[in-house]
Amino acid sequence: MAEQTEDLKAFERRLTEVISGHQPAARFWRIIFIIVSLCTMVGAWTWLWDPETSQISLSQSLWNHPFFTISCSVLLFLFLFGIHKRVVAASIIASRCRTFLAEYNMSCDDNGKLILKPRPAP
Repeated sequence: MAEQTEDLKAFERRLTEVISGHQPAARFWRIIFIIVSLCTMVGAWTWLWDPETSQISLSQSLWNHPFFTISCSVLLFLFLFGIHKRVVAASIIASRCRTFLAEYNMSCDDNGKLILKPRPAP
């Protein structure tokens, strides 16, 4: 029994370590995502309220608003290379752990701490 307890504690320590290791990177990518999104929104606002936008071609309009064009391109580039996965990496790991831990009447919180559930009634 003591060996099983030590195994559970080791698993919990490793899971907590892995999840906490993803937090700084997720925070960094979250900040990048927010900044680029705000830049895109501000650029879109100026682009849409420009009176010339409705009178010229789309390509000319985008050429006249490089801030919007660049920030929108950067946002698209970030999504194509998986920023959405990097922002939520820790919660993906915790979710997948909950899935397999359910078979053993256990779960874990968002920080990786194990939660032992009572045994189901026979």
